[in-house]
Amino acid sequence: MKKIELDIVGLSYSQTQSGAYALVLGEVNGRRRLPIIIGSFEAQAIAIEIEKMTPSRPLTHDLFKSFGQAFNINIQEIIIYNLVDGIFYAKLVCFDGKKTVEIDARTSDAIAVSVRFDCPIYTYEFILSTAGIVIEGNDFVYLENINETPEDKTATHSATGSYTTLSEEELKIKLQDALAEEAYEKAAKIRDELNKRKAS
Repeated sequence: MKKIELDIVGLSYSQTQSGAYALVLGEVNGRRRLPIIIGSFEAQAIAIEIEKMTPSRPLTHDLFKSFGQAFNINIQEIIIYNLVDGIFYAKLVCFDGKKTVEIDARTSDAIAVSVRFDCPIYTYEFILSTAGIVIEGNDFVYLENINETPEDKTATHSATGSYTTLSEEELKIKLQDALAEEAYEKAAKIRDELNKRKAS
């Protein structure tokens, strides 16, 4: 299966889940975006490394890096390899100079480790086509609904409730505005409402 490289393009407070953050990954040399909801600890760990801040004591992901380097283990790449019931699955591809080993990890932890080892992040086409948002010029292509964990559904319902009263044209304008502001989580909710109307 062909791998697609991703970059971190955004990290913002989640509009639908209290205490969580939306990490947005973008397709390298492409227009698709992959929003992933992560916890505050992992968001902080990613932000600290991106901003090149040095905490007073090593964070867990810093410890992981130090441990790996002490034993000459390098992380070659991160692969987000599956999406099941709204949960992304990732693995670390490690190399010690002799053999390659794949280690299962939560996606948020894998990305926090990837920024420390400065290694690439990859995914597969079926994940981007299922959970991604894409912009093509001024035309917007709607992809399948971003899957959510069960605890997200109550918050999502209240967030999307206001969209049901808007016309299709108003929704398309709001979608353009959300994408222009890079509010990908909001854009996904509006896109879901448009998809729901197309299906009915």
